[in-house]
Order: sequence, then C-alpha cells, then structure tokens
Amino acid sequence: MTDEHKQSATQEISDNDLLIRYRNGDEDAFRELVNRYKNSLYAFLRRFVNRQEVVEDVFQETFLQLYTSQHSFDTSRPLRPWLFTIAANKAKDALRKSQRQSAMSMGTLADAGEVSIDEVVNILTAYETTPDQEASKDEIAQQVRQIISEMPENLRGILILAYFEQFSYKHMAEILSIPIGTVKSRLHTAVVHFMKKWKAANNGNEEA
Repeated sequence: MTDEHKQSATQEISDNDLLIRYRNGDEDAFRELVNRYKNSLYAFLRRFVNRQEVVEDVFQETFLQLYTSQHSFDTSRPLRPWLFTIAANKAKDALRKSQRQSAMSMGTLADAGEVSIDEVVNILTAYETTPDQEASKDEIAQQVRQIISEMPENLRGILILAYFEQFSYKHMAEILSIPIGTVKSRLHTAVVHFMKKWKAANNGNEEA
C-alpha cells in the first residue's frame, strides 16, 4: 500500500477508533489525532488569546492532556468538543494569570437595537481562517481581528466558537460549562457588541 493510500485509509478511521488504537500502544494513532485537530485548535487559540507565547503553551498543554488522559476519556463522546473544552479552560486560566479581566456592563449592550445575523456573518467571513491568511494586510480582516481581540473574554470566546468553529449550541454549552439558554443570550450580546464596535469604526466620520 502506498503512503497516499495509507493516509486515505487512516483518515477514514473515526476519532474514537484512533483513541482505542492509541490506548493499545499505537503511537501513530495519536499522531493522526494531533494532525486532525492541530490547525483548527491553533487558529481558535490565536483568536481567543491573541498572545503568541500563551497560544504556544496552551496548545501544547491541550495535546499533552489528550496524551495523558487516554484511559480516562469516554470514547462514546465526540473528541472535538472535549479538546476545545480543554483548550478554552487552559486559555482562560492563562489569561487570568497574565492580565486583569476586562470589565464591562452587559446591560449597556442590550439596547443596541436589532442586528442582522447575515450582516455579521458577511463581515466575519472576511476574516481569514488559516495562519497564512491571518497575516494578510487586508483592511477588513485586520479590523475584524482587532475588534475580536479587544472583546471581553466571555464574548470573544463564544463568538469564535459559534462563527469560526461552528459548534452547535449544545457543544458550546459543554465547552463553556454554561446552560444553552446562557449560550444563546451571550452569543446575542457578543454579536451586538461586535456590530457596535464595527459600526463605530466604519461610520465614525459620518456621525461626526
């Protein structure tokens, strides 16, 4: 079997089957799991933390926990939300240690008016999703990145999980350890917050 055929065959194996193989001593199975999720997890952490040294540490700690938790992980549950839960928790811990938490009044955001979800999606899709694209000098992409990086941690995290990682409400609730109702209300608040900052940045001259 050629390397290409081997790779294709490996890609068809489920995450849980790979975990079982890893438990039985197959190190290649662990490497395949890392390969499957390293890019999306790294991109998530870059947006969430926006501090390179913290990103690197949390990225390594997340996969280290997968490596050391092989026997305790419940293979009946999907791996991807579990990995993002670990990454999100470790990222929040790291941020708490390195900086003060952003303070904001949630009540001041609720009266921002109706926000079009389509409008938000159209803006966010201009924000590239790979490390190379994130380095682009495109003005819209840079604006989006700047606004997201300055959002409070709880709003930034849920916006990234919903729009960039496309997790369901159920999985976001699991990752963030909050009720689904809180997920929905927090996501709405995050969208309103993002749009207020976006419009302020792009319409400031008109309002002056």
